[in-house]
Amino acid sequence: MNYIGSKLRLSDWIIETITKTYTQSNSSRPLSQITFAELFAGTGIISRKLKLSVNQIIANDLEPYSCILLKNYIENTKAIPNERIVFLIEELNNLSVKTQNNKEPKGFIYQNYCEGSGSQRLYFSDDNGKKIDVIRQKIEEWKVNNFVSQSEYFFLLASLLESADRVANTASVYGAFLKQLKKSAQKNLVLSPAHFPKNENQDNRVFKEDANELIKKIKGDILYLDPPYNARQYGANYHLLNTIALWDTFEPKGKTGLREYERSKYCKKNEVETAFEDLIKNAAFEFIFLSYNNEGLMNLETIKRIMSKYGSYSLEKTEYQRFKADKDINREHKANATMEYLHILRR
Repeated sequence: MNYIGSKLRLSDWIIETITKTYTQSNSSRPLSQITFAELFAGTGIISRKLKLSVNQIIANDLEPYSCILLKNYIENTKAIPNERIVFLIEELNNLSVKTQNNKEPKGFIYQNYCEGSGSQRLYFSDDNGKKIDVIRQKIEEWKVNNFVSQSEYFFLLASLLESADRVANTASVYGAFLKQLKKSAQKNLVLSPAHFPKNENQDNRVFKEDANELIKKIKGDILYLDPPYNARQYGANYHLLNTIALWDTFEPKGKTGLREYERSKYCKKNEVETAFEDLIKNAAFEFIFLSYNNEGLMNLETIKRIMSKYGSYSLEKTEYQRFKADKDINREHKANATMEYLHILRR
């Protein structure tokens, strides 16, 4: 999934730094016995890669679509039989967008986010919008009728979110749609299974809460933080994935069809420092790792000053190439050098 601030390409470096720092610290417990928490988890890539190496994971994100992904990739620990997965995925892929009366359903996504409905929005092709609607409705019906378990429900929703994202007609985020269907958006939506790492002995927990409130209720060994760096609100940039996740009805606003969304303090220049220090102060974790790059609202000295109040501070960094979508019609991608910092605090 294309994602603002994704740590996928940096994940090996981040995990290597976390594990090396912890194992060399002479902490009393091995990595396999610790509780690891990620409070701005997004797609959960760091937690997903550490899932098989630790005892427990606590993952959190305020965005509904992120919570669905985390419920699948982190909270799901017991394997779903492969024959069951094949059956469910095939049933959903084979759904017709026609009703028994040979009429096309008037689903929410098609009606509000596809051009053929008259909405003047082109987030998906007409066929893909209709397919998203029928698949999402069927998943909800299965849940209500207890045809699928909770773990299967989140597995299927995560599968739909990721599959829909692959055929979205956007330049990576949903703040706007493209004027013409790009090549990937012209392809037919095919539901692909969102397989998750299995560790049946784990009791992982996923939350959808304000990180500054949740931190007061949890404790553990390693806390990893990857808050928003700048003023871009995730709720606005991924509003359509939230709509698929929530499956509610509302009146979409403006040209882009926005919904109401949570606004993070970490995206506000005049609030981020206070929020960040409050989070660090209340964190009952031995180690805290903070990902933040050189383009963030807080500078290096500010972060060092705050974290140093609460223990021993150190810093690791790496340069990498990130990609930004151009604002021209063809949306080609350009590489941009960025310095990623991993701030480390040991209490």
